[in-house]
Amino acid sequence: MPSPSGSCRRIEGCGRRTRVTLLLGWLNRRLAGKNNLGLLAFYINASQSEPVLFIVEAESERMTKDPRDRSAPAVLVVEDEPSLADTLELYLRHDGYRTERAKDGRRALELFRALKPDLVLLDIMLPEVDGLEILRRIRAEGNTPVILVTARAEDLDKLLGLELGADDYVTKPFSPREVVARVKAVLRRTSQADAPPAVLRVGPLEVDTEEVVARVGRDRLDLTLAEFKIIEALARAPRRAFSRDELLAAALPDSEALERVVDVHMKNLRKKLDAAGAGELLETVRGVGYRLWVEP
Repeated sequence: MPSPSGSCRRIEGCGRRTRVTLLLGWLNRRLAGKNNLGLLAFYINASQSEPVLFIVEAESERMTKDPRDRSAPAVLVVEDEPSLADTLELYLRHDGYRTERAKDGRRALELFRALKPDLVLLDIMLPEVDGLEILRRIRAEGNTPVILVTARAEDLDKLLGLELGADDYVTKPFSPREVVARVKAVLRRTSQADAPPAVLRVGPLEVDTEEVVARVGRDRLDLTLAEFKIIEALARAPRRAFSRDELLAAALPDSEALERVVDVHMKNLRKKLDAAGAGELLETVRGVGYRLWVEP
């Protein structure tokens, strides 16, 4: 594997753990009093019989995120191999995550309950309490996202882990960048799933974008999908005048229909709102298009 771009120094003639210790000591010395120095990352060249450590120095502003930022997502790294845990934490902090580390199952459960992390990166092979048992206990207490890390690539292990409720898994050896990408993807997916239903309200009109339903009071409006998309677009910005072209893009984004098709949909929408007693909400703006109007 080629070394990454940047200023690199190669350390040879010592064991993996010694090299990691040298890296962290060097990191602390270099960071002291130098706020503009980016985090350091190291790469182990697995193609060689004795892995080689590369230290990479970067001056990028993007790499200087403060891992103490309490607004950043927190990742609990549960890994008993110090050098691997160091790698994961460096890459996660590089991308702006806060991290905490546990080297055994008992400590992992203690930190999980105390810290309530946003995600757990969980090795399966751990002393005291194994990773799958930790996963069972996490799932008994909530839905915190969990990514399993395992050196056992057998499909049975993977299936068992996922059936217990793991959100993803990575198999050793892996690229730390891949792990960070998985963390991002899982957090993005779970945050979308946990988001409350988006319900838009304009006067007596309620537009539920999750259920794809519009109501006036208790009366459900019988809308086509195109009509719903139009009313949703209008409800997201009440009192704003939308052009026909904007509403056409919202209702039929891949269509080559003429803008006047919007007028047909608006005529039908007005009839349905009138029947529900809310026809006054929909206004025509001469020379522009349409809007939903409600008094402030």
